[in-house]
Amino acid sequence: MAESFGVDAERYDRARPPYPDALVERIIATSPGRVVLDVGCGTGIEAQQFAAAGCTVLGVDPDARMAEFARRGGIEVEVAKFEDWEPAGRMFDAVVAGQAWHWVDPVAGAAKAARVLRPGGRLAVFGHVYDPPPEVLAAYAEACRRVAPESPMNPPASGSDQPARTALEVYQTMFATAADGFRKAGGFGEPEQWRFDWERPYTRAEWLDLLPTTGGLTWLAPEKQAEVLAEVGAAIDALGGGFTMQYATLAATAVRS
Repeated sequence: MAESFGVDAERYDRARPPYPDALVERIIATSPGRVVLDVGCGTGIEAQQFAAAGCTVLGVDPDARMAEFARRGGIEVEVAKFEDWEPAGRMFDAVVAGQAWHWVDPVAGAAKAARVLRPGGRLAVFGHVYDPPPEVLAAYAEACRRVAPESPMNPPASGSDQPARTALEVYQTMFATAADGFRKAGGFGEPEQWRFDWERPYTRAEWLDLLPTTGGLTWLAPEKQAEVLAEVGAAIDALGGGFTMQYATLAATAVRS
């Protein structure tokens, strides 16, 4: 699944939302300088935001297709898994990871970040948390269970002994794991969690453009993707053709001691 996100890098870059400006500004303001390492930079969504804010950004990503797309946007990218990447003596003021740290070993990744951060440098890993309207979520879950019953990404069926968890619960667990990795790696002060709430309206077309970039669908065959999208689209039509998504962007962050 981790290797599937580069299948359609153009769609990924077009459909995935950027990060709140307040998050980018806070990371820069609380770092000793403006030299940033972006781990799992993908197509360069957050890298472009840091560059626009006056930072020098180097990206690292294991997917050559995503890296090439980011390079076309002016971002320098080296292709490697972060745990294997060779910094060659380079140092950074901030190490960031947008929607990517869950693919990195939480202790080895934090130890590598500590190695390349200047004293006072900031490690910040962040991601978007959201739950679509219940009708849209139910249509998506039912369709995924039917066309890909073997998928580990499927939510529990209605009436299952395993209760469905909200996206916030899932991400809070992920970020607690990240913070624990910071502690185990050593070299950091006590981790903090930041939260930024915002919202974004979606049309039917916009949401169906984003869905195939998510982990539950990127690896599915096109005809199975199409089945899922048709059912989700019908649910959105029943809501009037669109909805407003409530987002929370969470960050786990710590300062290099």
